[in-house]
Amino acid sequence: APSRPSRRGWAWLFVLGWVAQVAVRLVLASGQTVPVATPDESGYLFAARVLTGGTDADMSFGTVYRGGYPLLLTPAFWFGDDPVSVYRGALVINALISAAMLPLAYLLLRRLRVRRRWSYVFGHVTAVLPAVLFYSEFALTDAILPVMLVGWLLLVHTWLNAPPPAGPRSSARLSLAGAGASLLVAYAYACHTRGAVLLAAHMALLAAALVCRWRSWRATALAALVAAAGTGAGMLLNRSLLPHMYPQGDNDLGGNVVRRLTSEDGWGWMLSLGTGQVWYQAAATGGMAAIGLVAVAFIAVRPAGTPSAASAMLGAPGRTRALALAVIAIVAGIAFATSAALPVEYRVGNYVYGRYLASITPVLFAVGVAVLLRASPRALLWASASAAALTLVAACVVQWYAGDLLTQYTHTAYDFPETSFLTWDWETFRLWHATATALVLMCASVAVVRLRRSGPLLLAGVLAAVAVGMSVTATDRIARPLVRDETAHTDLRQSIDLHRQRSIAVDWNVPWTIRLSHYYWAWWSDGSVFDARWTPPPRNVDMVVLAWPKDKPAAASWPKGAPPGWRIIDRRRTVQGDWVAWAR
Repeated sequence: APSRPSRRGWAWLFVLGWVAQVAVRLVLASGQTVPVATPDESGYLFAARVLTGGTDADMSFGTVYRGGYPLLLTPAFWFGDDPVSVYRGALVINALISAAMLPLAYLLLRRLRVRRRWSYVFGHVTAVLPAVLFYSEFALTDAILPVMLVGWLLLVHTWLNAPPPAGPRSSARLSLAGAGASLLVAYAYACHTRGAVLLAAHMALLAAALVCRWRSWRATALAALVAAAGTGAGMLLNRSLLPHMYPQGDNDLGGNVVRRLTSEDGWGWMLSLGTGQVWYQAAATGGMAAIGLVAVAFIAVRPAGTPSAASAMLGAPGRTRALALAVIAIVAGIAFATSAALPVEYRVGNYVYGRYLASITPVLFAVGVAVLLRASPRALLWASASAAALTLVAACVVQWYAGDLLTQYTHTAYDFPETSFLTWDWETFRLWHATATALVLMCASVAVVRLRRSGPLLLAGVLAAVAVGMSVTATDRIARPLVRDETAHTDLRQSIDLHRQRSIAVDWNVPWTIRLSHYYWAWWSDGSVFDARWTPPPRNVDMVVLAWPKDKPAAASWPKGAPPGWRIIDRRRTVQGDWVAWAR
């Protein structure tokens, strides 16, 4: 047997690997200067601004953006002195955290009994998945949620499978694992509503550990108390933001969930859209996530005592099954809960979407890799055939429910960074082209991995090339054009000294993407909104942005004429909407 490398050598490998992952993220994000994933990015940035004592931003009747992730961005405000530098600082924070997927994916693959060298190689591959890499280029919770979810899974696995404490040191390790897992889920809850699904799965695992006597009542109580305390703190944090950002209320996504759960059409919408999310993860990973999902499902439902090559997770069978059920519950819970809450937006992304399940994708991908590397030929054939069937059935559900709407509704390129690469089309969505390409890639992966010596290395090369290609093309063809357009449509820095404008009011009839961009550029200004159709523009602010009717001159944008002392400082007619900016 070859000698094991020294700990110092492995430590340097991970340090250099983490630095490389950070560098890749910073290079890809170097062109991002303005929020383009609107309103999500804007909501998190404005929440961080409020938490640091900055001005308010009225986002009434919009989605509530929680304070957990903005709390993480507050250091960007200590060093940034303008909106662009603050935004870039947020992306640096994203890169530092997102790159931690490398060591976490390595640990996950090791617990899936993958060899040390291949765990490191495929840890890098997992860290460059678009679900991890591409979303780190934006001020979104999706930049950190995958890292948090994998970290939680590792900690809760340690807590469930640790032997009974034999002394103070082992008891402390057990307590730290349980408390750490609880803190992570509580923080995830404070970051996004998807965290509620993770929190529910965590509490279910704690209950199972107590009922099945896997852990003592003291260890379980400690983990539960930490989760409860962290969740309570998160709720207080989120509640503190409401009067500063939603003074007139939000868009009541909870009401959407109730309506969907109490109607037949609502159930059809929820189940079909949730299936579309599962299809997207299968296609976006070239079938690897589908193989992982099939393997986890088999572990969860197989008869007791049945051996399985797919059952790679270390630990007792009952505890492994509990973890598998938790992963399945997280996938289903996120897919169907987010679909139930989603309003009808008349876009293709209503029916096939990847961001919501991106947080669990690295876990499914790692399980899929473990199956390819460790399963017997028969088990691998079964797993890949089942994954292909899952992908095809999910595509059929999407086609049946959405039908012609996939070509008639608005195609937003930002919703499809992976499938656009698979079909080499960033203008339209092609369901069956993406499905076919993903299945071909999966078959190629299965064939390549069976090569005795070079198989794993070739597999890693293929998967890494596809993943990096997806993120690079998405950055070049989606993110950068959005930045150029958003800047050209809304940047007022050449027209007026925004630092001196202490307050800005924007007409509700100005499209919300432009409205939020004005809040962003006027970083030092207290942002408010009014409806010029019923309410005169406020005069107690420094700047007013009004909608500009197509058939009227810019001076006529102010209803009944502008009062003395107000002048037009800029005007734009854009594809998003037309507006006129006034200052006094």
